[in-house]
Amino acid sequence: MSAILATIACGVTVSRETVRNWVNRFGRHFADCIKRDRPGSSDKWHLDEVVVPINGVKFWLWRAVDENGDVLDILVQKQRNAKVARRFLKRLIDRFGAPRVVITDKPRSYIKPIRSPAANANHRAHKGLNNRIEGSHRPTRKREKLMGRFKSPRQAQGFLAAHDQINTIFRPRRYRLTATLYRHARNGCLTGINQAAFRCK
Repeated sequence: MSAILATIACGVTVSRETVRNWVNRFGRHFADCIKRDRPGSSDKWHLDEVVVPINGVKFWLWRAVDENGDVLDILVQKQRNAKVARRFLKRLIDRFGAPRVVITDKPRSYIKPIRSPAANANHRAHKGLNNRIEGSHRPTRKREKLMGRFKSPRQAQGFLAAHDQINTIFRPRRYRLTATLYRHARNGCLTGINQAAFRCK
């Protein structure tokens, strides 16, 4: 990965197919390094799901973010029911521990899964409270359009799992920063990426 970043930094022109192959080969590993080194998440989670068409078939992209807008995890599934919600929530709890607050939309598929593994969590089901995660779907829609839609559930899962983690680093919260601070934040992101790349060699 460090060799890839060095190649790009030197101004070497590469094709989109080359970048796609790099993402397929190194994206997940790089995202795992970012997850490992980043600070712990907050105990207030937002959960939501959105439709992702793949080869004419409707799939559901499940996503969880914390109160800071950082993506915790994603899951691409064909179903939208309590079984998938339970599986997704269990993955989150195994990695981050039990949440204090879980905010979702109003689908009833969330009620039992949240009561079971996170019995002490305060579940708030209200669409108006979930704007934090609604905005996190926008980068996915943008990438989906640029890529001409996803070709398979496996490709969507692998790409989005890596893209969400890297996107979190390279998109500091612009509305909270002046232009100067934003430039410093971006430079810090590049430095952090290079350091992560060398640690993951």
